[in-house]
Amino acid sequence: MFRFRRLALAALIPAAALSFGLPEALAQTPSPAPAASASPSPAPSASPSPAASASPAPAATPSPAPSPAASASPAPTASPSPAASASPGPATPPPAAAATPAPVQTADPFGLETTLESRKVVMVKGTANWDSAFDTLVDAFKALNTLLDKQGIKHAGNSMIVYTSTDDTGFTFLAEIPVDQDPKSLPKDMSIGKSPEGKALKFVHRGSYDNMDNTYEAITNHLDDKRLEAKDTFIEEYLTDPLKTAEDKLVINVFVPLK
Repeated sequence: MFRFRRLALAALIPAAALSFGLPEALAQTPSPAPAASASPSPAPSASPSPAASASPAPAATPSPAPSPAASASPAPTASPSPAASASPGPATPPPAAAATPAPVQTADPFGLETTLESRKVVMVKGTANWDSAFDTLVDAFKALNTLLDKQGIKHAGNSMIVYTSTDDTGFTFLAEIPVDQDPKSLPKDMSIGKSPEGKALKFVHRGSYDNMDNTYEAITNHLDDKRLEAKDTFIEEYLTDPLKTAEDKLVINVFVPLK
């Protein structure tokens, strides 16, 4: 088996309280108060002469008139309240921002069951130490590209690394590039063959080759949790060209063939 080298809103919308109805009620209560005070004042004047008692009666009728006027004044103040309640409306955009992470998760499957199809590849065997692993893989891809460029043969797919064995110090591998036609005059360490096929689990790694330790550790944990048994080989498909892409910008599909 291999020496495994991915780790892993609450939006609060404040509810507006309908406090604007309270001032309206309070505004109405003071208006009757003066009306009540006006009625007792004529009472003493009514005791000396009935004529005086008649005069306060019309005075009592105008007092209700100001009270509706006072009640009308709160009406304009109540109209701004809908405007204030409308202000929470713009608080709805935050859910849209929270929806953006979802595509990121669907774009990077983890442990997705898939079936690999065999393709014709030109390949080169190699051995690497863990300390200089990525440099060795890049050199292997350079050798294959040089051969294909000289013969005018285009890639028919992404570059791949198939790990054939590993130990504490390093590993052996096959660097493969899919092609539609057979290259001629191959060096001794190169050959034409077929890429692996069959059922596999698909994982995605983003970042540098050195950080793949975390990805392989997560893969190991996933296999243990699911009680799945993998074959003694792993396949890395380089979605970004390792010869032209900064190492920390790599995107690699990792396929784990199952027994």
